[in-house]
Amino acid sequence: MSTAECEQQETGWGILQDLPGDPMIWVLIFSELVAFGLFLGAFVVARAIHPAVFAAGQATLDSNLAGLNTVVLVTSGWAAARATKSARANAKRASRRWLLIAMALGSLFIAIKLAEYAEEIGRGVGLETSPFFTLYFLLTGFHLLHVGLGIVILALVCRRAEVSGVETSAAFWHMVDLVWIVMFPVLYLVQ
Repeated sequence: MSTAECEQQETGWGILQDLPGDPMIWVLIFSELVAFGLFLGAFVVARAIHPAVFAAGQATLDSNLAGLNTVVLVTSGWAAARATKSARANAKRASRRWLLIAMALGSLFIAIKLAEYAEEIGRGVGLETSPFFTLYFLLTGFHLLHVGLGIVILALVCRRAEVSGVETSAAFWHMVDLVWIVMFPVLYLVQ
């Protein structure tokens, strides 16, 4: 058995050890992707069962705000990637700046989403309005929770800006991006 095989057997991480950041973040990311996948699957099935209800609900959403939020979140993911690149180059000050930009954009995403919620609630729309809005609020609320958690994780690693911490936080942040990139068209555009 080679040295690499022995080390792989000792850690037990297998393919996860080759991914950037702490291997445990990838266990969390994969489990979160499964959870979001199940939520989105339920949404698609419910839309197939109640197409008129879902079309009516979707027609009331502000896809412009959601589109802006998509640009904001993708840009924050780019900033997190730049933070990782800077941390790998041992440029901690630059890494911290990029992390702060990613956090600021994440906070802007939250503010825009809360404004969208306020608009919907102001029209009398809530969790119990229809199956569409039940799933819409659960999905977007669960995602919003992850954006907030991602900001906290980015903030925790920002002070030291060590490669492993930045890679780990950026991996989680990219998962948050990826989920939104899938959610946006499913919730706002696809009929």
